[in-house]
Amino acid sequence: MNFKNVTVAGSGVLGSQIAFQTAFKGFNVSVYDINEGAIKSAQERAQKLAETYKHEVARHPSEVDDALARLSFYTDLGEAVKDADLVIEAVPERIDIKTSFYEQLAKVAPEKTVFTTNSSTMVPSQFRDATGRPEKFLALHFANEIWKNNTAEIMEHDGTDPKYVTEVIDFARAIGMVPLHILKEQHGYILNSLLIPLLNAAQALYANGIAEPQTIDKTWMIATGSPRGPFAILDVVGLQTAYNIVSASADKNPVAGKIADILKHDFIDKGKMGVATGEGFYKYPNPAYADPNFLK
Repeated sequence: MNFKNVTVAGSGVLGSQIAFQTAFKGFNVSVYDINEGAIKSAQERAQKLAETYKHEVARHPSEVDDALARLSFYTDLGEAVKDADLVIEAVPERIDIKTSFYEQLAKVAPEKTVFTTNSSTMVPSQFRDATGRPEKFLALHFANEIWKNNTAEIMEHDGTDPKYVTEVIDFARAIGMVPLHILKEQHGYILNSLLIPLLNAAQALYANGIAEPQTIDKTWMIATGSPRGPFAILDVVGLQTAYNIVSASADKNPVAGKIADILKHDFIDKGKMGVATGEGFYKYPNPAYADPNFLK
């Protein structure tokens, strides 16, 4: 594995986490996003992650300072990838946005660069033609709160050269992840194939007026011993991501359409995006489900 320079494209919650973890493990990381406002938010996320790593991960504060020094930020895609050995795409979960991104990336990335997608629901074969280098393209999917939930799901398509699968597995291990090789394409990979049905079922119960989010979460937490219920998980994932996923099937599924409308009008339009904005289904930093009395 010869990766030294990594570009993370998309600086949202998970993209920022991937970038910081990669820099923390000694790689040079370029963070790309579409405008200065997004980059400013990414820099703010990096500072917040630095504080988290100082308290939860680092053995010495200098490790965090070194990680920050390895991060650079760009709104010019060509500049962001000019030395990239690996690109990790973490742009919004929409086919049109991802396809357009890969078409642009293919024009400016060096021939050596391996492309990976952090898509949580889509498979590599949906974008391989747009990459211009299908043999060097595969999926590398992370879980939120990457420094604790250190999974890396690695999934190729039928045209990926196996040597790049091996290189990405080695890279995942090098940044502190547990590599999980998926043997064939599967929408939702492993994690989301298990998680999304739970989240969809919870949202359907709410959208259909069966129960309120806190009641649903309380039921799940008491009955399974889980530290979070599905609506608390949705807040961590981010309600924009949840909306993007559910709205993709809204035309064919009336309940999905109802869920999408609730997420948009009651939460996203009001700036309630989840943990990242301090409010979603719960208010942060002290959500109700963390209160010892919540389960009584």
